[in-house]
Amino acid sequence: MGIANHTSGGTKRRSVDDGAPYARYAFWNPYNISLFLGGVILGVATGHEWISVLTCAAEVLWMIFAPDSRLLRGLWFDRLFEAEKKERDSDRRQERIGLMAPNDSMRLSYLCGQKQVIERLARENPSLTVELLHDELAKLDELLDDFIELGVTATRAEQHTMTFDFPAMRRSWHVYQELLGKHAVGDPRREVAAKNMEVLRQRRARYEDLCRTIQVTRGQIELIEQTFRLLGDEIMTMASPRELGGRIDELRLAVDAVRETAEESSFPVAADEIEDVFEEVEGNRRQVS
Repeated sequence: MGIANHTSGGTKRRSVDDGAPYARYAFWNPYNISLFLGGVILGVATGHEWISVLTCAAEVLWMIFAPDSRLLRGLWFDRLFEAEKKERDSDRRQERIGLMAPNDSMRLSYLCGQKQVIERLARENPSLTVELLHDELAKLDELLDDFIELGVTATRAEQHTMTFDFPAMRRSWHVYQELLGKHAVGDPRREVAAKNMEVLRQRRARYEDLCRTIQVTRGQIELIEQTFRLLGDEIMTMASPRELGGRIDELRLAVDAVRETAEESSFPVAADEIEDVFEEVEGNRRQVS
């Protein structure tokens, strides 16, 4: 699948101080290894040890100054770092795409195509300079990454909701409710029954959390799709790259809000609501099936 490549094409180059392993790049490269080993072997083979000593000294100086060279970073090391980063991001993105539902993967493919259309229309707009446009278009890749994460979240939540066996939970609720009324306060059996009922109450709350997460996440996925379509409509008449970036930034803030919603704790459920909840959930699942 080529989706991962489409979603990483506009990533902005990182700064020189962003954690790149410059020392490793300076030493573990075919040019340095070849010259270093070649010089040492040549000195040993010819009996001129001074060649080997000189080679080692040159290597020490290289390792002292090369990793901090801004020229080498700009012309070589940073590009190598970006290539490795893109490869890692592509592999990770492909792995995440594999966790999405097939329908969501198809929707992602459409968005990748829409991204290419937006980029082409932006380049054709005389009001948008290429230099300023690059950073704003790179945000489309971040938006696609958000779409992938939302799709994974929704798929996992939907799959997990199917693991709730509400008929069995309802039967367990009746059993423990009967035990709770049968045994006196202080009886261990009553305490165990109360704890089991609390667990059932919490599981019901978790189910409601999952349903709420699914609804909000699916709505956000739809919003991303509609925003891509709107950008395609508006890009031809935009007068500034900031208009494009502002639209994407607003949407990403909404995506962050979805993540916060998904992390909220569940609300308490009263004991007399559980029976109605079980019946309602069973009825909803029968309608869905």
